[in-house]
Amino acid sequence: MHAPILEIALLLNALNSFLPLATDGGGGVTFHPPSIAEFFPEAVFFDGTPFEVNRIVLIRLFVVLAIVLIFWLGTRKMSLVPGRFQGTVEMGLDLVRVNIAEDLLGKKDGTRFLPLLTTIFFMVLFMNLTGIIPGMNIAATSVIGVPLVLAAAAYIAFIYAGVKKHPGAFFKNSLFPPGVPWPLYIIVTPIEFVSTFVLRPITLTLRLLMNMVVGHLLLVLFFAATHFFFLGAGGWFSLFGIGTLAFGVVFTFFEILVALLQAYVFCLLTAVYLQLALAEEH
Repeated sequence: MHAPILEIALLLNALNSFLPLATDGGGGVTFHPPSIAEFFPEAVFFDGTPFEVNRIVLIRLFVVLAIVLIFWLGTRKMSLVPGRFQGTVEMGLDLVRVNIAEDLLGKKDGTRFLPLLTTIFFMVLFMNLTGIIPGMNIAATSVIGVPLVLAAAAYIAFIYAGVKKHPGAFFKNSLFPPGVPWPLYIIVTPIEFVSTFVLRPITLTLRLLMNMVVGHLLLVLFFAATHFFFLGAGGWFSLFGIGTLAFGVVFTFFEILVALLQAYVFCLLTAVYLQLALAEEH
């Protein structure tokens, strides 16, 4: 799912131009539009050091602890007839195991790469959902660090799987596809190199990152406008708050859907790349 960046920018500019026209109703409340600075908060611990921790890093640490706790509690006392909590955890694990890992890679290779795929899916999902959790209000994947690390892990796994399965032939067949007339390799080989070994980790990173950035900007825009219209604008301008609140609620549910879809797509593409690396054509 590609975020409509141009449309969002136009919407931000339109509202930023319109909202100051509303008169102050005496509440002293002004409109504060979303800013890129929100993705770079001030340091909380270890300011100025390589180990600097800010609010987004704290959210990431909280998410990792939450994931570990949820799966530990859900699997520590497994029973033949699972309760609701164990059943929910098993359902999530089966989603990755059955619908992604085994479906694309087969039982043997699916089991081999299941830990990686499961980690990617649930890390992306939980870190995406922090964007709608009160008190956090920003996706932990909306700063490039986590998307880049996960894309790098997927990329390394792709290279590892190809070299392990087809030693000596993986890079050769990837860059020089069989059956192509040799003069065309002048054109085909650079294209294959860029598309296979350069663009894949970049697109994995940017697809997740930009969807979360735009989602955050939209939610902040609508709820900041709602706050301004209800408490700061005077007269009939207050009625606009009903519309912005409705849009904010709708986009909150839409963000939940996007969070799930982005986790699924990231995990699915990782499995597809692994499948391509393991294919017998190599």
